[in-house]
Amino acid sequence: MRALVQRVTSASVTVDGDEVGAIGPGLCAFVGVTHDDTPAEAERLADKLWHLRVFPDPGDPDARMDRGVGQAGGQVLVVSQFTL
Repeated sequence: MRALVQRVTSASVTVDGDEVGAIGPGLCAFVGVTHDDTPAEAERLADKLWHLRVFPDPGDPDARMDRGVGQAGGQVLVVSQFTL
């Protein structure tokens, strides 16, 4: 299982002209899964994404990236990507 993650101000997925998913600020994750991957691996990856500290703390004068998407009030858009 692999994931390519990007911090975004907004993201959406469109299929045949119809928007099938959209988020505001948060993470867009392109996830590649194979037949050998297990549900436990998927849960571990989801936990890692949720706690990935790539958002700045607004109260920190140094603006260090030390907040996860949940702490920052963001969302996660997961896109299936078979080429990863």
